[in-house]
Amino acid sequence: MALFGTDFLKKLEYLSLVSRRVFRGSILAQRKTMQLGGGIEFADHREYSPGDDFRHLDWNVFARHDELLLKRFQEEEDLHVYILLDCSTSMNFGRPPKFDFARQVAAALAYIALADLDRVAVIGFAGDIVADFPLTRGKNRILSLLKFLEDLKPQGTVTDLSRVVKGFVHRTQRRGLALVVSDLYDPNGFNGGLDLLRHHRYEPHVIQIYDREEAEPKMKGDVELFDVETGTIQKVTVTERNLRQYRAIFEGFQESVKAYCQTYGLGCTRTSTEIPFDELILKMMRTAGALT
Repeated sequence: MALFGTDFLKKLEYLSLVSRRVFRGSILAQRKTMQLGGGIEFADHREYSPGDDFRHLDWNVFARHDELLLKRFQEEEDLHVYILLDCSTSMNFGRPPKFDFARQVAAALAYIALADLDRVAVIGFAGDIVADFPLTRGKNRILSLLKFLEDLKPQGTVTDLSRVVKGFVHRTQRRGLALVVSDLYDPNGFNGGLDLLRHHRYEPHVIQIYDREEAEPKMKGDVELFDVETGTIQKVTVTERNLRQYRAIFEGFQESVKAYCQTYGLGCTRTSTEIPFDELILKMMRTAGALT
């Protein structure tokens, strides 16, 4: 597979090793949930009731206070990681295309989660959900997941994150971490979809991808602008003033994503495609406190 060759797989294994050795599970580990059960981490005590297992009695407490109390422990639940991957046509822009970069990032995050025995699903979307890789577990599933990502194509006319999330949150599934990998070019605004994820008790983490030419276009003079999502063409004359206005709008959009995530305490990673995918993942680990 051209997008996921041998070198790519070696980088995935390296990222997984760094994740486990330096900070177990990297950006994913801190989100593991705990439940009372037969784990090894002490939670609290409860009073003894007839029929309880004597092995769980806290004999130190009994010796000091003459009270029969049982120890209760926590056990770790595997994390459910949902990767919502933007497959809209705007993601096909750039060199390399944002879509290729996004798929590599999605693959790396999925591999780290699978190596940590978490459950992973990938949901491709544009105006609606267009592709599904159902929840799976185990590192041996990575080749099937990579094949799924390799076969995905940019499609659809416009991004509609609200519509996508409405379909996603009404599925019968456990809540978990929702990684939204997208350029967030939604004509109705990205806020609605992220609001729905929050309100349905998912934990969104935004990974916003852009191409350097989108941030700093070089065009000037008489040009034809082609809208990759609607297919429309518009002839315009681009001046230096137009470029300044565009840059201000683009920077404002970037800041709005950052501000939204800060307001609601969401993880937020904004990146251009210039940075290699593995460097981005390491950066995300550092941001999460994984590396010093």
